Amino acid sequence: MDVPYTRGLHELGDGLYAYLQPDGGWGWSNAGLITAGGTSLLVDTLFDLRLTREMLDAMRAVTARSPIDAAMNTHGNGDHCFGNQLLPAEARIYATEGAAGVMQEAPPQLLAGVVENADALGPEFGAFARRAFGPFHFADIELRLPDTTFSGRLDVRVGDREVRLLELGPAHTEGDALAVVPDARVALTGDLLFVGGTPMVWAGPISNWLAACDAILELDARVLVPGHGPLTDASGVRDIQRYLTYVRAEAGRRFEAGMEVEAAADDIDLAGFADWGEAERIVANVDAAYRELDPSRPPTPAPEQLMRMARWSARH
Repeated sequence: MDVPYTRGLHELGDGLYAYLQPDGGWGWSNAGLITAGGTSLLVDTLFDLRLTREMLDAMRAVTARSPIDAAMNTHGNGDHCFGNQLLPAEARIYATEGAAGVMQEAPPQLLAGVVENADALGPEFGAFARRAFGPFHFADIELRLPDTTFSGRLDVRVGDREVRLLELGPAHTEGDALAVVPDARVALTGDLLFVGGTPMVWAGPISNWLAACDAILELDARVLVPGHGPLTDASGVRDIQRYLTYVRAEAGRRFEAGMEVEAAADDIDLAGFADWGEAERIVANVDAAYRELDPSRPPTPAPEQLMRMARWSARH
């Protein structure tokens, strides 16, 4: 589908809309709206209240006749749920059990503190945190959790339209899910897909994410709305598979050679993905590959992952 990658609301046909936020880097996520029978389901809110208000205002011509009475958060990262409090009070919010857990582990106040104290953690981290999180405002957000959680699959109705909520994680995070509209052959994938940007394996294992990509391809969707980046089709899924397969193989060789995570991330040649943003995520992705190879390795806390990525950015 020839939809320009410009900021704002884009009609996909069949009562479906995508809200896109270039350039798709840290925090600049996409959302979607599914309408039928005089009602709407919103897929994801945005990273702060200002951005979410702008999105809801852009949707008002549609939602005035098809009000939002339900929403779904594809996963628990704040750029897909921190705007929940602006949804109508009567709107039911769906998410996986895993996503709800992530929301509570990383509330907006935590990110507000990261930004406020970034320079105290060193100039490298200060520069990285300002680039990744500086454009957003977290202090005034009140976290609104989902009303209904599920595991596996949940079928919901939007008017007379069937929408399938499918859990395919853990991959990017615990409990990643997507919304599938079978009659339109459209899927809104959340961060199971990044287009033009480097995927980030917060949870993994990588093998689960590769399996999730296979499941997305099996949907045979004509349009895929990624969590970040322009609209895509099967080619965008195959790009993610290519990256993850490459990183897992390259990390595996360095794991066997006894290299530490950061040294391995420095050593991996990313020339084949040179036009992708957020290359620093290679550090977290190597860490995920190492944990898959040695399940006894404890998970690396998110603050340390961010510090590692800041150091990688300063070196490259």
